Amino acid sequence: MRIGDLAKATGTTPRALRHYEAAGLISSLRADNGYREYDGHAVVRVRNIRYLLDAGLTLADVQCFTSCLDGDMPASRPSPQGLRIARERLEIIDARIAAQTEARDRLASLLEAAS
Repeated sequence: MRIGDLAKATGTTPRALRHYEAAGLISSLRADNGYREYDGHAVVRVRNIRYLLDAGLTLADVQCFTSCLDGDMPASRPSPQGLRIARERLEIIDARIAAQTEARDRLASLLEAAS
C-alpha cells in the first residue's frame, strides 16, 4: 500500500509516516517510480506507535518498544522496561502539570488583585 493509503488506514498523515520511517520505526520498499510501498503489517505497527504516542510517550520512548510493535499492544502486559519508561514519562507529565497549575494560580491571583 502507498503512503496515502497507510495514512488513511491509520488516521495519521504522510508526514508523520515519513517521520516514523526516518526514526526506524516503520519501513517501506520503493517502487520503480520511487513511491513508498508498505506491507499490510504496517497498519498494526503504525496504530501501535500512535497508541504509545497518544499515551504520552515520546518517539524516543517508542523506539524502546520496536520488538513488540507488531502485536496487540493494548491487550498485552507491559514488560518491566515498558513499565519503567511509562513511570518515568508519568513523572515528567505530572511535573509539567504541577508547574502549569502553579503558573495558572499565580496568574489568577494577579488578575483577582487587579480587579
